[in-house]
Amino acid sequence: MIKEGSLSFDFEAPAEKYDEWSFYRNQFLHGCSRDNKGVDMLCYSSKDAWLIEVKDYRQDCQTSVVKLADEIALKVRDSLAGLVAAQIRANQDKEKQFARKILQAQNIKIVCHIEQPAKVSRLRPRAIDPKDLKDKLRRLLKAIDPHPLVMDAATVPPSVPWQVNRGN
Repeated sequence: MIKEGSLSFDFEAPAEKYDEWSFYRNQFLHGCSRDNKGVDMLCYSSKDAWLIEVKDYRQDCQTSVVKLADEIALKVRDSLAGLVAAQIRANQDKEKQFARKILQAQNIKIVCHIEQPAKVSRLRPRAIDPKDLKDKLRRLLKAIDPHPLVMDAATVPPSVPWQVNRGN
């Protein structure tokens, strides 16, 4: 199980919090452009590598679809670059091996798990339309994954190798 904020992800396949890797934090984060980004989690199962970004806007949503899509695209790009470097340069063998497994996958799957307020109001608007976000991600990331997924805990498809439990 991996916790991201108040969400718990229960994986059926090997998974890691990429943004907590020693390689990412100590070797890659402040390299090259000095502001490298990273997705929250990585998972691999059979032929698929999953790059997962989690956003929980149930309490506060201060972004737009365009900004969020651009942010996710940058995180995917930087994460893939980080994985290429990690498979060779990571100091921990576990991270090297995990990076190799991800990069050997036949398919790369991009997932944005986004939680928003269940009730829409002026104080807690549903600012991100999942369909709009998916369309923008599809355009930005089509060379990597022509069919990115946008989901929340209530809409996790059976094709993904994990389940999500909401906290608070």
